Amino acid sequence: MPLLDESGLHGSLQDPVLGSISFLNEVMGRYPDAISFAPGAPRLLHLENTDLSHYTDVYLDHLRTSRGLTDERARRLLHEYGPSRGLINDIVAEALGRDHGMATRPESVVITVGAQEAMFLTLRALCPSPGDLLAVATPSYVGIVGAARLLDVGVVGVADTDRGPDLDELRAACRAARAEGRHVRALYVAPDYANPSGTVMGLADRHALLAVAEEEDLLLLEDGAYAFTAPPGAEVPPLKALDRDTRVIYLGTFAKVCLPGARVGFVVADQPVTGSGRDRLLADELAVLKSMVTVNTAPLSQAVIAGMLLEHGGSLAGLGRERARVYRENLTFLLDALDRHVGSRPELAGAVTWNRPRGGFFVRMRLPVPADTELLKRCAAGHGVLWTPMAPFWIGDAGDHELRLSCSYLDTPAIEEGVRRLAGFLQEIVPTHTRIHTS
Repeated sequence: MPLLDESGLHGSLQDPVLGSISFLNEVMGRYPDAISFAPGAPRLLHLENTDLSHYTDVYLDHLRTSRGLTDERARRLLHEYGPSRGLINDIVAEALGRDHGMATRPESVVITVGAQEAMFLTLRALCPSPGDLLAVATPSYVGIVGAARLLDVGVVGVADTDRGPDLDELRAACRAARAEGRHVRALYVAPDYANPSGTVMGLADRHALLAVAEEEDLLLLEDGAYAFTAPPGAEVPPLKALDRDTRVIYLGTFAKVCLPGARVGFVVADQPVTGSGRDRLLADELAVLKSMVTVNTAPLSQAVIAGMLLEHGGSLAGLGRERARVYRENLTFLLDALDRHVGSRPELAGAVTWNRPRGGFFVRMRLPVPADTELLKRCAAGHGVLWTPMAPFWIGDAGDHELRLSCSYLDTPAIEEGVRRLAGFLQEIVPTHTRIHTS
């Protein structure tokens, strides 16, 4: 039997970013009875009685009445491979215009297998040479860094402040790259309740970021996964809605709002591409790349998502309103439980801190000890609670004293019990650490 040495395989397989997700799945499997604040997965309670065939029928009816297709032709669309760019592009484009004021044409949209594929395709198109770099607001979603690692795209970290990416650092990173003969092609940013930081960019900061993008000649990869969780009246227009110079590529997903198992995402890429004697859009190029990766996004999955949107007036915001309310209530409950169980203990006050986001799925907690995988194992084995170490979310060595708590997957009794267990674990490790470092 032939043996393969890891040195002969792609280097990304040894990257801790890729290993972090596998490790969490392994730990969750090893401690199935532990209460887990680790996964950023959406709660499935509202999907328990979902009739998927009903939503498929809603879409089929739309094809017959709005597009004039025969019943046979409409059903064949769901049975065939379908176009690489997608079937439901017009419905998605209309929803983005209705909900966010994005002037999006269907031909600018590519329907992908989740937002992860959208990230992969976009980076493949934008970064053809070793000198092309991706900047990320750090701490950052590990999926974008993982996609860059798979493609051998260099990554540059830019601090994520409470107002978004540090613009001075971004300028400095772009200029340093140019001095080395390289080019920062794009910045990945999640301006609304970012995973894992919870940062929300204000309107003025969004305009400032767009100005820097033009000044430094780079594109912005906007991840809008958590924007729907904004409290009523606190919504800020997406960067893409403010974009007047096609600087923004918008990455979206239906996992959090519709159905994670459908694995449907999308990318809006309306940037003009010239050359070869023909004008086209970046979306056209992404569709070509997709034809060599997943070929197409499952038509049946697209039909379910389209049916859900159509039944809510073609509005993603309308579909997500009740889900968002549940997530905000969970987040409020998690913060309150932390105040009661952790903040009220004199031994932990000041030593353990956390942020207080108003939306999104996550709370960041900082400890006086390294929040690494060994500490996670101790917590799971001794106290029956899981969380996510933050180090993989950072570019460089920062974040080793931070952990992430997710509120999305649990109900309030589980959150209450989980925080109580976590407080017991912190009570066990923090005073010991304090005594050692003060003696």
